[in-house]
Amino acid sequence: MSREVEPDQHVSAPVLAAYSYCETVTGQQARNFAYGIRLLPAPKRRAMSALYALSRRVDDIGDGALAPQVKAERLDDTRRLLARIREDAVGEDDTDPVAVALAHAAMHFPIPMGGLDELIDGVLMDVRGETYETWEDLKAYCRCVAGAIGRLSLGVFGTERGALHAERAPEYADTLGLALQLTNILRDVREDAEGGRNYLPAEDLAKFGCSAGFSGSEPPAGSDFAGLIHFEVRRARALFAEGYRLLPMLDRRSGACVAAMAGIYRRLLDRIEREPEAVLRGRVSLPGHEKAYVAVRGLSGLDARNVSRQTVRRRA
Repeated sequence: MSREVEPDQHVSAPVLAAYSYCETVTGQQARNFAYGIRLLPAPKRRAMSALYALSRRVDDIGDGALAPQVKAERLDDTRRLLARIREDAVGEDDTDPVAVALAHAAMHFPIPMGGLDELIDGVLMDVRGETYETWEDLKAYCRCVAGAIGRLSLGVFGTERGALHAERAPEYADTLGLALQLTNILRDVREDAEGGRNYLPAEDLAKFGCSAGFSGSEPPAGSDFAGLIHFEVRRARALFAEGYRLLPMLDRRSGACVAAMAGIYRRLLDRIEREPEAVLRGRVSLPGHEKAYVAVRGLSGLDARNVSRQTVRRRA
């Protein structure tokens, strides 16, 4: 995505500079996310970059090498920053560009800022080293670190006037966030294991003989690793199918953004399904030309139209 922010007579130079910083962070740290939001008009794209930059800061605290107590203190500092934003206490001359950008975004879009507190709650689960016995347990974590991001993003996107069942849009945005997070978990199985983390539910691991974990490039001896991955892929696909019901409720460019980001992850899921053991050898990714195809598909509105037709057929 471009790192230049278009001039805007309604946005001051200091705020534009703050947004430019956030867009740079987004472009460098989140290529899939950046690929999707470049389809948005400038005000929405900037607001999404501000949300990402704050979320990235929270994630970096959780993933860093600091002692758990220090991480908890840094996360408390971030909560205090969010309180300042809610109180309209962040000026344009503040030395924190992420705070300046997010404060401006929160003034111009109905962003449910409590979602960022939920993100902090989820990262605190990581800091405490929590594990998850069941899917319901893992789902609670995913709602904090990903479902909340879906609801925050919906505050920027908004819904189309007159969209059917728009009151359910936050639910669908949340579910789509869960689908993306479960895909992330499958993609990062080896990387997380090397960091001493395992997110997949313990009961699922036991069911497929994978309780020993994933310490190398080969599945645990005697396990049905492919069965485990295919089981989780089916779960993720069901979440995508439900979450995609959000698309017809969005305007064309917001829908294209969501379709592009979700489409990239759905294609990652396809690759993981075709070759489950690839996730133990390294991070699965998509080439640029495939991401471009997904973006064009999103802009065409094809995914949104497909969802609308499927919804009509279900009701018939």
